[in-house]
Amino acid sequence: MSEIYTVIIVILGILAVSGLFVGVTNDAVNFLNSAIGSKAASMKTILTVASVGIIIGVLTSSGMMEVARSGMFDPGRFTFQEVMTLYLGVMFANVILLDLYNSWGLPTSTTVSLIFCLLGSAIAVSIYKISNDPALGTSALGEFINTSRAMGIVSAILLSVVIAFTCGTVVMYISRTIFSFRYTALFRRYGSLWCGASLTAIVYFALFKGLKTVLAGLAFIRFIDQHLLLSLFICWVGCSLLLFFIQRLKINILRITILAGTFSLALAFAGNDLVNFIGVPVAGFDAYSIARHAGDSQMLMGALNENVPANFLVLLAAGAIMILTLWTSKKSMHVTETEISLSAQGDEGSEQYGSSLFSRTIVRAALNINAGIARVIPQRVRDAISRRFEYEDAEHSGAPYDMIRATVNLTTSSLLIAMATSLKLPLSTTYVCFMVAMGTSLADRAWGRESAVYRISGVMTVVAGWFVTALGGFLIAFIVGLALVYGGTTAFVVITLLCGYMLYHSNFRKKEKQTATQSRKEATNEDIIHSLREEVCTTMESATKIYDRTLIAVMMENRKELRNMVKESNDLFYQSRERKYTLLPTLKQLQSGDVNTAHYYVQVVDYLNEMTKALMHITRPAFEHIDNNHEGLSKAQAKDLMSINDDVESIYRRINQMLREGDFSDIEEVLTLRDQLFESIAEAIKSELCRINEAKVNTKASMLYLTILNETKNMVLQSRNLLKSQEYFLKHRTGPTTWIVSSKK
Repeated sequence: MSEIYTVIIVILGILAVSGLFVGVTNDAVNFLNSAIGSKAASMKTILTVASVGIIIGVLTSSGMMEVARSGMFDPGRFTFQEVMTLYLGVMFANVILLDLYNSWGLPTSTTVSLIFCLLGSAIAVSIYKISNDPALGTSALGEFINTSRAMGIVSAILLSVVIAFTCGTVVMYISRTIFSFRYTALFRRYGSLWCGASLTAIVYFALFKGLKTVLAGLAFIRFIDQHLLLSLFICWVGCSLLLFFIQRLKINILRITILAGTFSLALAFAGNDLVNFIGVPVAGFDAYSIARHAGDSQMLMGALNENVPANFLVLLAAGAIMILTLWTSKKSMHVTETEISLSAQGDEGSEQYGSSLFSRTIVRAALNINAGIARVIPQRVRDAISRRFEYEDAEHSGAPYDMIRATVNLTTSSLLIAMATSLKLPLSTTYVCFMVAMGTSLADRAWGRESAVYRISGVMTVVAGWFVTALGGFLIAFIVGLALVYGGTTAFVVITLLCGYMLYHSNFRKKEKQTATQSRKEATNEDIIHSLREEVCTTMESATKIYDRTLIAVMMENRKELRNMVKESNDLFYQSRERKYTLLPTLKQLQSGDVNTAHYYVQVVDYLNEMTKALMHITRPAFEHIDNNHEGLSKAQAKDLMSINDDVESIYRRINQMLREGDFSDIEEVLTLRDQLFESIAEAIKSELCRINEAKVNTKASMLYLTILNETKNMVLQSRNLLKSQEYFLKHRTGPTTWIVSSKK
C-alpha cells in the first residue's frame, strides 16, 4: 500500500486534534454561558464541573461514530482511495468553517457543519466516479448519497429556532412574574419546589440525552419510559426535599441547580457531539486498517457500514484535549461574549451589531402591539406586572443577568433537548441553547427600547450564520473534494499548507482586538486613564501618518495607497467609536466620587471620535475620486495642500510630544499654530473660489480639494480640544492618583 495513505492518516489525526480545538471553542458557549452570565461560581469551579461532564460524556459516545462512517453516503459504493479523499475533504472544510465562526465570535452547530461537509465532499467524489463511468448517469447520484438526513437537519434548524425561542420567552415570563427581581424572601419559602422542578428536568436530560447509550436496556430506564409522568413526579418530590434541607443549611440552591445543568449539558455535548470532531478521522483509520489488512487500495469500503465501537484510549485522549481546550482557549470566551452581550440586562454595548430595516420594523410592530394590549389591560394590572419586572441586582454580583434566568435557560434547554431526543427529533443543541437564552432575555425585558433594534440585528446575524453553516460547509467541502480528487498529491499538499497557515494565523498571532478588549476591563481609575492615554497617543501618531500619506497619494494618484489609507482610517474610527459605545459601562467602573476622571474621560472619548471621523472623511472621498478615474489635482491645488500638510505635521508633532511627555508648557504655541493654519486654509479656499469663477479647475477635483481643507480644519480643531482636555485633567487631579498617572508618561 502506498505511503501516501500513511501520511493522510497522520494528517487526519492532526486535523482531529484541530477539530477538537475549534469545535470545543465554538460549542463551549452551550454549556458555559448560563453559569458565566449569572456568576453562579468562580470560573475555575464552572470549568471544573464542565470538565467532569465532558470526560464522562466522551466515554459514552462510541455508539455515535456511525454517523461519520455511513450517515451521509454509502461506503460500499466507494473504493478505499475515494473514501480517504472524501474524508480529507470533510476534515479540511470542517476545520476551516468552524475556525472562521470562532474568529467572528458566532456560535454555530458542529453537527450541521459535519453533516453538510460530508454531503459536499461525498457529492464531489460521486461526481468524479460518475464522470469516469459511462454506465452511470446523473440519476445515479442518489445511489451514493443519503440526502434524507441532510433534509432532516435543515428542517430541525427552523424547528429549533421557533420552539426554543417561544418556550424560553414563556417560561421566563412566568418565572419572573412569580419571583420578580427581588426574589430573596419568596425564594426562601418556595425556592426548593421551583429548583426541584428544574433539577428534575436536568436529571431527565442527563439520563435520556447524555447517558442514553450507556443506560439503554436497563430495567430502570424501561420503567421510566413506561411510567414517565410518575417517574418525573417522584424525581421532583425527591429533588425538592433534598434541596429544601440543603437550603436550610444556608447553601444557595440556585448555584447547585446551575452547576448541575452545566454538568449535564457538558456531558451531553461530549457524548453526542464528539463524533463531529473525531468521527471522520476515526472512520478514516478504520478504513485504512481494513484496506491494509486486505492489501488492496481499490477495494470497496462496505465494511464501514458495520458499527464498530471506538477505541477507549482514543476517546479518553479526545476528552483530555477537549478539557485542555476548555481551559486555555481565548476564542471560546469570544464566542461566549456574543451570547452574553445579546442577553445581558441593560442597554449598553449592543450597538456593535448595528441596525437593519428588518430589526427596526420588528421593534415598531412590537411597540404598536404593546400599545394595543395596554389599552385593553387595566392600569392597575399593568402596574402590578411592571413592578415584577423592575430590575434590581438582588444578588449584588454585577452579573449580566441573575441566577433565576440562568436556571430557566438551563432547565428549558435541557427539557426541550431531552423531549426531542425521546421523540427522535434531530434538534441542534446549539440552536436550542442560544434561542432559549434570547427568549428569556426578551421576556426579562433586557431588550429595552434603547437596545432592541441592535439585539434583534445581532440575533438575526447569528441565525443567518446557521444557514450559512450548511451552505458554506457544503460548498467548501465540495470544492476541496473536487480539488483533491482531481488534483491528487499536489492539491493535497497545497490544501494542507493553506489549512495549517489559516489555523496558525487565527489562533497564535496576537490580535489587536484582544488587546483592546483587555484594556477595557481594567479595574482601577488609574488603569482606565492610562489605557485611554496610550490609545490617544497611538491614535494621534497614526492619524499624522495617515493624513500625510493620503495627501501624497492623492497628488500621485496612487489608488492602491489610498485604499490602504481608507482601511487604516476606518480602523481608527471604529476603534474610537467602540470606545464611545462602551462609555457608560466604563464610567460605572470609575470610582463614584471621581467626577474629574469621569468628566475627562467623556471629553477625550468624544474628541477622539470626532477627530478620527474627520480623518475618515478625508481618506474616503480621496480614494473614491481616484478610484473613479477623475482628473487629479492641479499644480496650484497640490502646492496649497502641501503647504497645509506641512503646517498640520508641525502641529501634530508638538501635540504628540506633549501627550507623550505630559509637558503642556507650549500649549499656547499650538494654539497660535492652529490659528495660522486656519488662516492659511481660509486663504486657500478663497484662492480656489477664484479659480472656480475663472473656470480654471475641474469641478470634481475642486470638490475634493474643498472637502480636504474643511475636514482638515475640523480634524485639527478636535485635536487641539483633546490636548486642552488632557491639560485640564492633569491640572485638576489631586492627591496620589495624579502622581500615578503622571508617572506613567
